[in-house]
Amino acid sequence: MKLLAIETATEACSAALWIDGALTSRYEVAPREHTRLILPMMDDLLAEAGVRLADLDALAFGRGPGAFTGVRIAAAVIQGAAFGAEIPVVPVSTLAALAQHGLDAGAPRVLAALDARMGEVYWGAFEADAEGLAVAVGPEQVVAPDAVPAPEGQGWCGVGSGWGTYEQILRERLGACVGEVDPAPYPGAVEVARLAVRDFAAGLAVPAEQALPVYLRDKVAEKPKDR
Repeated sequence: MKLLAIETATEACSAALWIDGALTSRYEVAPREHTRLILPMMDDLLAEAGVRLADLDALAFGRGPGAFTGVRIAAAVIQGAAFGAEIPVVPVSTLAALAQHGLDAGAPRVLAALDARMGEVYWGAFEADAEGLAVAVGPEQVVAPDAVPAPEGQGWCGVGSGWGTYEQILRERLGACVGEVDPAPYPGAVEVARLAVRDFAAGLAVPAEQALPVYLRDKVAEKPKDR
């Protein structure tokens, strides 16, 4: 299995190349630099491995939710590459990639939250499958931090920038079900690649024209109280 993944939905820009279980990657936290960085990252990984785009089985990208410009960049870059190479695409949830970071760090179950601005968070609950890979528990949503849905059970860990911005509100909302919190991680292409390999095997790849971003928030110009 050969797969190239990218993730640009947050301040971090990254690309990762999976070749038969071996991963190489490029990663840089560089707000507003994703357009300049992502194609060279992809080219470097392919050149280093001696692989062409057309040699890959699939491409993958962090489909959002996240920063609107960043999500659009990833979708446009991957669509263009997939059309040119005539290979399928695996869209992967940016929240799932963020949750995977927490699971890999030892969290048993993760409440992934990205700061969505406008007084809201992008929110999703995830547990690990038999292979230790993130699986959503319920729908992803954009929601005010004092209205996030409380998950069942205990032992949840909070991960992502939404916790950095709204930890006190989220803890007051969720109570004892939340233990440790790590607001620092960004979702990365390494996690996107690992999830995409699983999803590709499950038949979830799509043609390039169906590799669409997921924003969750449709009306970005309105404030929450106006919707």
